[in-house]
Amino acid sequence: MMSKSLIMLGLLSPTAFAFVPKLSTNVLSRAISSHARKNLVKASAVDYKTAFMFPGQGAQYVGMGAQVSEEVPAAKALFEKASEILGYDLLDRAMNGPKDLLDSTAVSQPAIFVASAAAVEKLRATEGEDAANAATVAMGLSLGEYSALCYAGAFSFEDGVRLTKARGEAMQAAADLVDTTMVSVIGLEADKVSELCAAASSKSGEKIQIANYLCPGNYAVSGSLKAAQVLEEIAKPEFGARMTVRLAVAGAFHTEYMAPALEKLKEVLAKTEFKTPRIPVISNVDGKPHSDPEEIKAILAKQVTSPVQWETTMNDLVKGGLETGYELGPGKVCAGILKRIDRKAKMVNIEA
Repeated sequence: MMSKSLIMLGLLSPTAFAFVPKLSTNVLSRAISSHARKNLVKASAVDYKTAFMFPGQGAQYVGMGAQVSEEVPAAKALFEKASEILGYDLLDRAMNGPKDLLDSTAVSQPAIFVASAAAVEKLRATEGEDAANAATVAMGLSLGEYSALCYAGAFSFEDGVRLTKARGEAMQAAADLVDTTMVSVIGLEADKVSELCAAASSKSGEKIQIANYLCPGNYAVSGSLKAAQVLEEIAKPEFGARMTVRLAVAGAFHTEYMAPALEKLKEVLAKTEFKTPRIPVISNVDGKPHSDPEEIKAILAKQVTSPVQWETTMNDLVKGGLETGYELGPGKVCAGILKRIDRKAKMVNIEA
Protein backbone atom coordinates (compact mmCIF):
# COMPACT_ATOMS: atom_id res chain seq x y z
CA MET A 1 0.00 0.00 0.00
CA MET A 2 2.82 2.40 0.83
CA SER A 3 4.46 1.87 -2.58
CA LYS A 4 1.16 2.49 -4.37
CA SER A 5 0.50 5.65 -2.36
CA LEU A 6 3.98 6.99 -3.04
CA ILE A 7 3.57 6.40 -6.76
CA MET A 8 0.26 8.22 -6.86
CA LEU A 9 1.77 11.15 -4.98
CA GLY A 10 4.71 11.32 -7.33
CA LEU A 11 7.08 10.54 -4.45
CA LEU A 12 8.10 7.16 -5.80
CA SER A 13 9.58 6.87 -9.25
CA PRO A 14 7.31 5.08 -11.74
CA THR A 15 10.17 3.76 -13.80
CA ALA A 16 9.49 3.02 -17.26
CA PHE A 17 12.20 2.02 -18.45
CA ALA A 18 13.91 -0.37 -23.43
CA PHE A 19 19.34 -2.37 -32.82
CA VAL A 20 22.71 -3.27 -35.35
CA PRO A 21 25.89 -4.20 -33.48
CA LYS A 22 26.28 -2.40 -30.17
CA LEU A 23 27.94 1.03 -30.30
CA SER A 24 29.96 2.27 -27.37
CA THR A 25 28.54 5.20 -25.44
CA ASN A 26 31.31 7.50 -26.69
CA VAL A 27 30.80 6.56 -30.33
CA LEU A 28 27.04 7.01 -30.04
CA SER A 29 27.47 10.32 -28.24
CA ARG A 30 29.72 11.59 -31.03
CA ALA A 31 27.18 10.46 -33.60
CA ILE A 32 24.44 12.37 -31.81
CA SER A 33 26.50 15.51 -31.23
CA SER A 34 27.81 15.71 -34.81
CA HIS A 35 24.53 17.28 -35.93
CA ALA A 36 23.62 18.92 -32.64
CA ARG A 37 24.27 22.52 -33.64
CA LYS A 38 22.30 22.15 -36.83
CA ASN A 39 19.36 20.09 -35.64
CA LEU A 40 18.87 20.91 -31.96
CA VAL A 41 15.79 23.01 -31.34
CA LYS A 42 17.08 25.69 -28.98
CA ALA A 43 15.50 25.51 -25.55
CA SER A 44 15.05 29.28 -25.55
CA ALA A 45 12.83 28.91 -28.63
CA VAL A 46 10.51 26.38 -27.00
CA ASP A 47 7.04 27.60 -26.07
CA TYR A 48 6.31 25.95 -22.72
CA LYS A 49 2.84 27.48 -22.38
CA THR A 50 0.86 24.24 -22.82
CA ALA A 51 2.69 20.99 -22.10
CA PHE A 52 1.42 17.48 -22.79
CA MET A 53 3.10 14.88 -20.54
CA PHE A 54 2.94 11.11 -20.91
CA PRO A 55 3.65 8.55 -18.15
CA GLY A 56 6.12 5.68 -18.19
CA GLN A 57 6.35 2.13 -16.92
CA GLY A 58 4.92 1.73 -13.43
CA ALA A 59 1.79 3.74 -14.22
CA GLN A 60 -0.11 0.66 -15.41
CA TYR A 61 -2.86 -0.92 -13.34
CA VAL A 62 -5.39 -3.71 -13.84
CA GLY A 63 -8.57 -2.11 -15.16
CA MET A 64 -6.67 0.40 -17.27
CA GLY A 65 -8.45 1.31 -20.50
CA ALA A 66 -11.85 -0.06 -19.49
CA GLN A 67 -13.75 3.19 -19.04
CA VAL A 68 -12.17 5.12 -21.88
CA SER A 69 -12.81 2.26 -24.31
CA GLU A 70 -16.46 2.12 -23.26
CA GLU A 71 -16.97 5.88 -23.54
CA VAL A 72 -14.79 6.77 -26.56
CA PRO A 73 -15.09 4.59 -29.69
CA ALA A 74 -11.85 6.01 -31.14
CA ALA A 75 -9.99 4.90 -28.02
CA LYS A 76 -11.37 1.37 -28.26
CA ALA A 77 -10.33 1.29 -31.91
CA LEU A 78 -6.74 2.00 -30.87
CA PHE A 79 -6.72 -1.00 -28.53
CA GLU A 80 -8.16 -3.17 -31.30
CA LYS A 81 -5.57 -1.99 -33.81
CA ALA A 82 -2.78 -2.60 -31.30
CA SER A 83 -4.10 -6.10 -30.57
CA GLU A 84 -3.81 -6.98 -34.26
CA ILE A 85 -0.15 -5.92 -34.23
CA LEU A 86 0.72 -7.56 -30.91
CA GLY A 87 -1.08 -10.84 -31.56
CA TYR A 88 -3.09 -10.81 -28.33
CA ASP A 89 -6.06 -8.92 -26.85
CA LEU A 90 -4.32 -5.92 -25.28
CA LEU A 91 -7.50 -4.41 -23.84
CA ASP A 92 -8.34 -7.68 -22.10
CA ARG A 93 -4.87 -7.79 -20.51
CA ALA A 94 -5.13 -4.16 -19.45
CA MET A 95 -8.63 -4.58 -18.02
CA ASN A 96 -8.33 -8.03 -16.48
CA GLY A 97 -4.64 -8.74 -16.00
CA PRO A 98 -3.48 -10.80 -14.22
CA LYS A 99 -1.35 -8.14 -12.57
CA ASP A 100 1.97 -9.96 -12.92
CA LEU A 101 1.40 -10.31 -16.67
CA LEU A 102 0.40 -6.67 -17.11
CA ASP A 103 3.38 -5.58 -15.01
CA SER A 104 5.84 -7.48 -17.20
CA THR A 105 8.02 -5.16 -19.25
CA ALA A 106 7.02 -6.76 -22.54
CA VAL A 107 3.30 -6.13 -21.94
CA SER A 108 3.24 -2.97 -19.84
CA GLN A 109 5.19 -0.86 -22.33
CA PRO A 110 2.83 -1.22 -25.32
CA ALA A 111 -0.14 -1.17 -22.92
CA ILE A 112 0.84 2.21 -21.47
CA PHE A 113 1.65 3.58 -24.92
CA VAL A 114 -1.79 2.63 -26.23
CA ALA A 115 -3.57 3.86 -23.09
CA SER A 116 -1.81 7.22 -23.46
CA ALA A 117 -2.92 7.50 -27.09
CA ALA A 118 -6.43 6.59 -25.93
CA ALA A 119 -6.29 9.45 -23.43
CA VAL A 120 -5.59 11.86 -26.28
CA GLU A 121 -8.72 10.53 -28.00
CA LYS A 122 -10.64 11.05 -24.78
CA LEU A 123 -9.51 14.68 -24.68
CA ARG A 124 -10.48 15.09 -28.33
CA ALA A 125 -13.93 13.58 -27.72
CA THR A 126 -14.70 15.61 -24.59
CA GLU A 127 -13.02 18.95 -25.27
CA GLY A 128 -12.74 19.07 -29.06
CA GLU A 129 -10.05 19.06 -31.72
CA ASP A 130 -8.51 22.37 -30.64
CA ALA A 131 -7.94 21.06 -27.11
CA ALA A 132 -6.37 17.85 -28.40
CA ASN A 133 -3.99 19.86 -30.58
CA ALA A 134 -3.29 22.58 -28.02
CA ALA A 135 0.14 21.38 -26.86
CA THR A 136 3.04 23.70 -27.59
CA VAL A 137 5.55 21.17 -26.23
CA ALA A 138 5.42 17.46 -25.35
CA MET A 139 7.45 15.17 -23.14
CA GLY A 140 7.24 11.69 -21.65
CA LEU A 141 8.84 9.91 -18.73
CA SER A 142 11.15 7.25 -20.22
CA LEU A 143 8.70 5.05 -22.16
CA GLY A 144 6.42 8.09 -22.29
CA GLU A 145 8.84 9.77 -24.70
CA TYR A 146 7.51 7.40 -27.37
CA SER A 147 3.96 8.56 -26.62
CA ALA A 148 5.08 12.19 -26.83
CA LEU A 149 6.82 11.63 -30.16
CA CYS A 150 3.81 9.81 -31.58
CA TYR A 151 1.50 12.62 -30.44
CA ALA A 152 3.83 15.11 -32.16
CA GLY A 153 3.67 13.16 -35.43
CA ALA A 154 7.22 11.78 -35.41
CA PHE A 155 5.87 8.31 -36.27
CA SER A 156 2.52 6.58 -36.71
CA PHE A 157 0.51 4.95 -33.94
CA GLU A 158 1.02 1.55 -35.55
CA ASP A 159 4.79 2.03 -35.61
CA GLY A 160 4.63 3.20 -32.00
CA VAL A 161 3.04 -0.10 -31.00
CA ARG A 162 5.76 -2.01 -32.85
CA LEU A 163 8.50 0.10 -31.28
CA THR A 164 7.25 -0.23 -27.72
CA LYS A 165 6.70 -3.96 -28.22
CA ALA A 166 10.29 -4.37 -29.37
CA ARG A 167 11.60 -2.09 -26.63
CA GLY A 168 9.74 -3.96 -23.91
CA GLU A 169 10.81 -7.38 -25.15
CA ALA A 170 14.44 -6.31 -25.57
CA MET A 171 14.61 -4.75 -22.12
CA GLN A 172 13.01 -7.81 -20.54
CA ALA A 173 15.56 -10.06 -22.25
CA ALA A 174 18.44 -7.86 -21.08
CA ALA A 175 17.09 -7.89 -17.53
CA ASP A 176 16.94 -11.68 -17.56
CA LEU A 177 20.69 -11.94 -18.16
CA VAL A 178 21.86 -10.56 -14.79
CA ASP A 179 20.28 -10.11 -11.36
CA THR A 180 19.63 -6.38 -11.28
CA THR A 181 17.00 -4.09 -9.82
CA MET A 182 15.99 -0.50 -9.09
CA VAL A 183 15.49 1.32 -5.80
CA SER A 184 13.80 4.64 -5.10
CA VAL A 185 15.76 6.80 -2.66
CA ILE A 186 13.57 9.29 -0.81
CA GLY A 187 14.76 12.32 1.15
CA LEU A 188 18.21 13.02 -0.29
CA GLU A 189 19.47 15.52 -2.86
CA ALA A 190 21.11 14.27 -6.04
CA ASP A 191 24.71 14.78 -4.89
CA LYS A 192 24.10 12.73 -1.73
CA VAL A 193 22.43 9.96 -3.74
CA SER A 194 25.49 9.91 -6.01
CA GLU A 195 27.71 9.54 -2.94
CA LEU A 196 25.45 6.77 -1.65
CA CYS A 197 25.71 4.93 -4.97
CA ALA A 198 29.49 5.28 -4.97
CA ALA A 199 29.70 3.86 -1.45
CA ALA A 200 27.39 0.94 -2.28
CA SER A 201 29.34 0.20 -5.44
CA SER A 202 32.62 0.23 -3.54
CA LYS A 203 31.36 -2.00 -0.72
CA SER A 204 29.64 -4.50 -3.00
CA GLY A 205 32.21 -4.54 -5.77
CA GLU A 206 29.37 -4.12 -8.26
CA LYS A 207 27.75 -1.14 -10.00
CA ILE A 208 24.77 1.00 -9.01
CA GLN A 209 23.97 4.55 -10.15
CA ILE A 210 21.24 7.17 -10.45
CA ALA A 211 18.92 6.19 -13.29
CA ASN A 212 16.01 8.64 -12.89
CA TYR A 213 16.46 12.25 -11.85
CA LEU A 214 12.84 12.95 -10.95
CA CYS A 215 12.64 15.83 -8.48
CA PRO A 216 14.42 17.03 -5.34
CA GLY A 217 14.31 14.27 -2.75
CA ASN A 218 13.17 11.58 -5.19
CA TYR A 219 15.73 9.72 -7.29
CA ALA A 220 15.68 6.17 -8.61
CA VAL A 221 18.90 4.18 -8.75
CA SER A 222 19.66 1.13 -10.89
CA GLY A 223 22.28 -1.56 -10.55
CA SER A 224 23.17 -5.09 -9.55
CA LEU A 225 21.03 -6.81 -6.95
CA LYS A 226 24.03 -7.11 -4.63
CA ALA A 227 24.85 -3.40 -4.87
CA ALA A 228 21.19 -2.50 -4.34
CA GLN A 229 21.04 -4.57 -1.17
CA VAL A 230 24.10 -2.78 0.21
CA LEU A 231 22.63 0.58 -0.73
CA GLU A 232 19.41 -0.23 1.13
CA GLU A 233 21.41 -1.21 4.22
CA ILE A 234 23.44 2.02 4.41
CA ALA A 235 21.02 4.62 2.98
CA LYS A 236 19.32 5.59 6.24
CA PRO A 237 21.98 5.03 8.94
CA GLU A 238 24.98 6.37 7.00
CA PHE A 239 23.47 8.91 4.58
CA GLY A 240 20.25 10.04 6.26
CA ALA A 241 17.78 8.96 3.60
CA ARG A 242 14.16 9.04 4.72
CA MET A 243 13.47 5.70 3.09
CA THR A 244 14.32 3.39 0.23
CA VAL A 245 11.73 1.45 -1.74
CA ARG A 246 12.56 -1.47 -4.00
CA LEU A 247 10.79 -0.98 -7.33
CA ALA A 248 8.78 -3.73 -9.01
CA VAL A 249 10.70 -3.68 -12.28
CA ALA A 250 12.50 -6.35 -14.27
CA GLY A 251 16.01 -4.91 -14.06
CA ALA A 252 18.42 -1.98 -13.96
CA PHE A 253 16.82 0.28 -16.54
CA HIS A 254 18.70 3.32 -17.86
CA THR A 255 22.15 1.87 -17.16
CA GLU A 256 24.71 -0.12 -19.14
CA TYR A 257 23.02 -3.27 -17.85
CA MET A 258 20.46 -2.61 -20.60
CA ALA A 259 23.11 -2.55 -23.36
CA PRO A 260 22.09 -6.03 -24.62
CA ALA A 261 18.73 -4.51 -25.59
CA LEU A 262 20.31 -2.09 -28.05
CA GLU A 263 20.76 -4.40 -31.01
CA LYS A 264 17.11 -5.36 -31.32
CA LEU A 265 15.79 -1.87 -30.61
CA LYS A 266 18.16 -0.19 -33.05
CA GLU A 267 17.15 -2.69 -35.72
CA VAL A 268 13.48 -1.78 -35.30
CA LEU A 269 14.23 1.93 -35.10
CA ALA A 270 16.20 1.75 -38.35
CA LYS A 271 13.23 0.19 -40.15
CA THR A 272 10.74 2.76 -38.83
CA GLU A 273 9.87 5.94 -40.70
CA PHE A 274 10.40 9.02 -38.52
CA LYS A 275 9.38 12.57 -39.38
CA THR A 276 10.25 15.92 -37.85
CA PRO A 277 7.91 16.45 -34.86
CA ARG A 278 5.34 19.20 -35.42
CA ILE A 279 6.04 20.55 -31.92
CA PRO A 280 9.17 20.26 -29.72
CA VAL A 281 9.48 16.95 -27.85
CA ILE A 282 11.88 17.02 -24.92
CA SER A 283 14.46 14.23 -24.77
CA ASN A 284 15.01 12.23 -21.58
CA VAL A 285 18.72 11.99 -22.42
CA ASP A 286 19.65 15.68 -22.44
CA GLY A 287 16.46 17.54 -21.51
CA LYS A 288 16.33 19.23 -24.93
CA PRO A 289 14.14 19.00 -28.04
CA HIS A 290 15.55 17.66 -31.32
CA SER A 291 14.17 17.93 -34.83
CA ASP A 292 16.22 15.64 -37.09
CA PRO A 293 14.55 12.21 -37.44
CA GLU A 294 17.81 10.25 -37.56
CA GLU A 295 19.10 12.07 -34.50
CA ILE A 296 15.89 11.28 -32.63
CA LYS A 297 16.37 7.58 -33.44
CA ALA A 298 19.92 7.67 -32.10
CA ILE A 299 18.79 9.41 -28.92
CA LEU A 300 15.99 6.88 -28.36
CA ALA A 301 18.58 4.12 -28.52
CA LYS A 302 20.85 5.98 -26.13
CA GLN A 303 17.92 6.57 -23.77
CA VAL A 304 17.87 2.88 -22.81
CA THR A 305 21.25 3.12 -21.06
CA SER A 306 21.20 6.81 -20.05
CA PRO A 307 19.76 8.43 -16.91
CA VAL A 308 16.39 10.14 -17.30
CA GLN A 309 16.74 13.92 -16.90
CA TRP A 310 13.13 14.57 -15.87
CA GLU A 311 14.01 17.04 -13.12
CA THR A 312 15.74 19.27 -15.67
CA THR A 313 12.69 19.09 -17.92
CA MET A 314 10.30 20.04 -15.12
CA ASN A 315 12.51 22.95 -14.04
CA ASP A 316 12.63 24.22 -17.63
CA LEU A 317 8.84 24.01 -17.82
CA VAL A 318 8.39 26.14 -14.73
CA LYS A 319 11.05 28.66 -15.74
CA GLY A 320 9.74 28.75 -19.30
CA GLY A 321 6.30 30.03 -18.32
CA LEU A 322 4.13 26.92 -18.16
CA GLU A 323 0.47 27.88 -17.97
CA THR A 324 -1.21 24.48 -18.14
CA GLY A 325 0.15 20.96 -18.10
CA TYR A 326 -1.81 17.90 -19.20
CA GLU A 327 -0.96 14.35 -18.15
CA LEU A 328 -2.45 11.91 -20.64
CA GLY A 329 -2.54 8.24 -19.73
CA PRO A 330 -2.81 6.05 -16.66
CA GLY A 331 -2.02 7.47 -13.22
CA LYS A 332 -0.90 10.89 -12.00
CA VAL A 333 2.84 10.40 -11.69
CA CYS A 334 3.96 13.29 -13.92
CA ALA A 335 1.55 15.65 -12.18
CA GLY A 336 2.84 14.58 -8.77
CA ILE A 337 6.46 15.20 -9.72
CA LEU A 338 5.72 18.63 -11.20
CA LYS A 339 3.78 19.60 -8.07
CA ARG A 340 6.83 18.70 -5.98
CA ILE A 341 8.79 21.29 -7.95
CA ASP A 342 6.05 23.94 -8.20
CA ARG A 343 2.93 23.54 -6.05
CA LYS A 344 1.16 26.26 -8.02
CA ALA A 345 1.61 24.56 -11.38
CA LYS A 346 -1.73 23.89 -13.09
CA MET A 347 -2.15 20.26 -14.13
CA VAL A 348 -5.06 18.54 -15.85
CA ASN A 349 -5.20 14.73 -15.77
CA ILE A 350 -6.80 12.88 -18.68
CA GLU A 351 -7.02 9.31 -17.38
CA ALA A 352 -7.17 6.20 -19.54
